[in-house]
Amino acid sequence: MSRPTLALCIPAYNATGFLGRLLAGARAQTIPFDEIWVYDDASTDGTAALAEKLGARVVRGEKNAGCSHGKNAVAARCTSTWLHFHDADDALEPNFVATARRWMERPDAPDVVLFNYRTLEDGTERPLGIREFDGAALRADALAYCLAEQINPFCGLYRREPFLAAGGWDEDYQVLQSEDQAGHLRLALAGLRFDADPTYTVINYIRAGSMTTSNLAGAQRSTYHVLAKGAAAAPARYLPIIARRLWITAGFSGAYNDWENADRAAALARRIAPALPPVGGPLMRFGARHFPRLTLRLREKLIRLFRPSARAEPVYQRAPKIRPGT
Repeated sequence: MSRPTLALCIPAYNATGFLGRLLAGARAQTIPFDEIWVYDDASTDGTAALAEKLGARVVRGEKNAGCSHGKNAVAARCTSTWLHFHDADDALEPNFVATARRWMERPDAPDVVLFNYRTLEDGTERPLGIREFDGAALRADALAYCLAEQINPFCGLYRREPFLAAGGWDEDYQVLQSEDQAGHLRLALAGLRFDADPTYTVINYIRAGSMTTSNLAGAQRSTYHVLAKGAAAAPARYLPIIARRLWITAGFSGAYNDWENADRAAALARRIAPALPPVGGPLMRFGARHFPRLTLRLREKLIRLFRPSARAEPVYQRAPKIRPGT
């Protein structure tokens, strides 16, 4: 049996300010990656030249096509049996490859493994939180987990052949800001086996001006489209899980005054799971069931009136299981 190999796949757009940090982390691994690829998504700042200078293989895109397209492009070109996708502005702990290899070399290895990660504020290194995944829940029902949770692609390990057979990452423009959720949903629907490792191997940096933080309302719109796809493709027993996520999305959209998206998320939730009480207290559940438009607006008005601190800073829909760091 041949030795399993691992490729680092990095989609990058105008990433000269961050790419050096990530590639330095790749070089600092206790066990090296077998391949390092960067997809230059039609950058205008010399991203491709920097990547080549730092030893990565580069694929150049002729037009800006988004992260999913870039990840799929390098996944198709590399030769490794396993893949790790990493955003250019995040980082790796030195133990990533060594931890991944423990899974890659198992005879019963799953198709997807998720690793815990730390979230830091870019520039200050201030701890913002940690993310932990539930391996037992993933093994029991990966589709339910992928529908209920937000899973980012920078913390995963993917067996290449099943990943490509499932269609890779979803390149639908409507899910662009939530392509991570859409991609994992696609993999779970295709029957790939998931698991999780409790080791912290990745650093997620939060910075102003990123694709998500610069358009928070847009992130909720793309989440709606992911959940709508899930509602159309998943078996009926999963519809209550999707409906709960839709109600949460409606609440976040209301926080950004995007009432069009809030209303359509609530409408879809009521259509696919009419008997399901929405999230919130008794009054919220009653009102949302009978008067959803009015209730969503009243809820947001009360939050701004009585809890203004909750709207003093941007509201981020981070992963539900994220915990404050210490």
